[in-house]
Amino acid sequence: MPNENTYIYGKHPVEELLAADPSRIQKIFIKKESSKGFDLINNLASQNKIPVSFLPGPRIKEFAGEDAVSQGVVALIGEVPFLDLEEFLASLDLKANPAVFLLDEIEDPQNVGAIIRSAAAFGFAGVVFGKHRQAPITSVVFKVSAGAAAKIPLVRVVNLNNALEKLKKAGFWTIALDQNAKNNIWQVDFEMPLCFILGGEAKGVREKTLEKADFTYRIPMERGIESLNVSASAAIVASELARRKK
Repeated sequence: MPNENTYIYGKHPVEELLAADPSRIQKIFIKKESSKGFDLINNLASQNKIPVSFLPGPRIKEFAGEDAVSQGVVALIGEVPFLDLEEFLASLDLKANPAVFLLDEIEDPQNVGAIIRSAAAFGFAGVVFGKHRQAPITSVVFKVSAGAAAKIPLVRVVNLNNALEKLKKAGFWTIALDQNAKNNIWQVDFEMPLCFILGGEAKGVREKTLEKADFTYRIPMERGIESLNVSASAAIVASELARRKK
């Protein structure tokens, strides 16, 4: 979870957050040497009374990080507005068969950002995170999600297994993605509220979490390929759900 002095960077992520939730942005910094081409950001900032400063390139690098591709713009943001699980569940229409991702200790912010982007792009209702051993929502996550982190509910819980029980009681069926499962994802009945559990990069879904899941499914693959990156798996699941609903 971001603390003070947390920045997002890149034209598209900043524009997306300005459009979706400008109250989150405290100040914007634009590279003085390339101040042209930021009309949309300047206009949205002006409309929302967000101060804009023009700084030398080295200062922009200090905010975004030496290796970050900032495109000449960074924004100082406040904390991510995580939802409480009960609050999130109360906001859902279960008759619409919503779907959520639950992230089981995914520690790479690049993966977290990509999963959020897929969830938002394919109509998922939200993404549920654990509080511990989980990549926080950082500037990297915002950059990789291309602004989607501001467009989809993000739910943070203390205990993932307790969260699974609450999701079940609310009417969700829980599915863990596991490369050792007998059945494959094409056999899933998507006509119900679904929670897809995605495991960490090294070990996948933890054993205790697998035991809590109603079902386990794998993504079928050929040529001896055993597994995919977790964010790629999330994109496949999300696109398949969207395809079925259409």
